[in-house]
Amino acid sequence: MNSPEELEELARLLPSDPVERGLPPERHSHHKDLLMQLIDRDAAAAAPSRPHPFSRPRRLSRPVLLTACVAVAVAATLTVGLADGRQEAGRGHSATATPGSGGHGVDGGRGTGGDSGRGAVVTLDRIAAVALRTDVEPVRDSQYVYVRTRVAENEADWEQPVRPGSLHDRETWFSQDRKPLTEYGMTRENGKDYPIRILVPEGSAGEVAGIDRPTYAWLASLPTDPAALLRRIYAETPVGDGEDRDQAVFDRIGGLVREQVMPSATAAAIYRATARIPGVTEVDDAVDAAGRHGIAIAREDTKMGLRTEWIFDPGTLEYLGERTVLSRNSAMGAAGTVFDTRAVLERAVVDRKGARPGPDSRS
Repeated sequence: MNSPEELEELARLLPSDPVERGLPPERHSHHKDLLMQLIDRDAAAAAPSRPHPFSRPRRLSRPVLLTACVAVAVAATLTVGLADGRQEAGRGHSATATPGSGGHGVDGGRGTGGDSGRGAVVTLDRIAAVALRTDVEPVRDSQYVYVRTRVAENEADWEQPVRPGSLHDRETWFSQDRKPLTEYGMTRENGKDYPIRILVPEGSAGEVAGIDRPTYAWLASLPTDPAALLRRIYAETPVGDGEDRDQAVFDRIGGLVREQVMPSATAAAIYRATARIPGVTEVDDAVDAAGRHGIAIAREDTKMGLRTEWIFDPGTLEYLGERTVLSRNSAMGAAGTVFDTRAVLERAVVDRKGARPGPDSRS
């Protein structure tokens, strides 16, 4: 049960009226130009500057510049009571919103306006409570976090009709070593192995553990006060010209809840911090790449016309996966079209890169 202080904090986050604003049509060309600049920058692989690891989804040739992400195994038997009286969302309507207020329809899922925003705050608090009660054994620096996901990604170019790729499984090993590294993991996909690297200046020893290369030890060092944690993530999240700062932080946190292991107190703080990001809402029904239905914590990137959804089991609140859908009608397709989707099928700690979980592995 929430303490009086927690209830007071939740009440403070619930404004009486939603805030709505749309993306002006004249801004579309600006965002197209911005996207092309990002693609050109990533193509310059020899440049010493660091790539943006959690930029918006777009077609990539192969996963060799991935940055480690983190997820929480939140197995519990907590039943979520969804708010009553929600109305069906209007198709194609979109806007940003303040924390707890909602303010946009959710095509491709059910949930609306103020109800979906307030529901997100309550659901994130419940997810945090489950995470806090989950026992997590510390991961050693010498170990790897293994994650097997099922994915399907858009194979069309930006602003072309979405062309879904085939569903397939992807295995990833993330090093937990805190010292500077340039290669800190491996991805196995379609029968081939690809190193996970980060671009650093020539002659550099590599990247130390941090927000661009999270490890269990680094996550354990973060503040567990939600407000302090959110301030730190905002401060350390790079934002490109014209990019929605709140969306950049939401995407960064989404990376931190996908593909690794974090201490239970950090996980709880992460979810409570997410409730403070403007525009975060709840979707009553979303489907991951494995076909599992769940509730979702979502945010629309109005500048890109995409909505990202983190999907959780409605009964246990276990993290299931993530998908991105078109949030408005465009040349890429109708609002609600799935842009990409993934499901976490297996997560464990192993002792070496390339090893699959066995009887002695921690799941």
